Amino acid sequence: MAFADLPANLARVREEIARVQSREGLRGPVRIVAVTKGHPVQAVDAALRAGLPDVGENRVQEALEKQDQAAGVPVTWHLIGHLQTNKAKHVPGRFGWVQSVDSVRVAEALARAPAARGERSALKVLLQVNIAGEGQKSGCDPAAAGDLAARVGDLAGLELLGLMTMAPLTEDERLQRKVFGDLRRLREDLERQGHRLPELSMGMSGDFRAAVAEGATMLRLGTVLFGERPT
Repeated sequence: MAFADLPANLARVREEIARVQSREGLRGPVRIVAVTKGHPVQAVDAALRAGLPDVGENRVQEALEKQDQAAGVPVTWHLIGHLQTNKAKHVPGRFGWVQSVDSVRVAEALARAPAARGERSALKVLLQVNIAGEGQKSGCDPAAAGDLAARVGDLAGLELLGLMTMAPLTEDERLQRKVFGDLRRLREDLERQGHRLPELSMGMSGDFRAAVAEGATMLRLGTVLFGERPT
């Protein structure tokens, strides 16, 4: 069976989530988005069979190919990588979530696409914020997040539901927690300004424990579930 280790890997992840939440005095569900980037299409069906109905891809083209190959597999697709405006036309009807809205241009391109294709349901989006200020990473500046949230919230066809970030590639849990804690505090500031932002997507295979400790509601997990990607 493809990805035979997935159920056991998932059980260990869920045990870790419960352990961290208990230690930190936290409650509430944590949604796991199974990141199938770089894995064959069989990973999509394996995720659903393991109880993971949310699947994430970084690149639009790879996602579209897998969606065609996995037609009929009832999962919700999340775009979690940087979106170029010229690819926005492919998103409506294909993805349920875009977690990487980082500019007004991207948001407006997405908002135009549903109207052009007759979509009736709003596309769920998260603002990607570059909390760590790393030049090689996408995401808006934290200081600009309020204005971007206001602009996105006014666009028909989009439903703004939260924030997303990535921590630096480090094993220093203190630094991981600072980045994730800063995103949580930014969410609190924006909610005081009147924005409803229930979702915090933060934490990947190498730092999901720190993300859970800081209140993540979504984790984007690939390697820890599926193993190393094929070369």
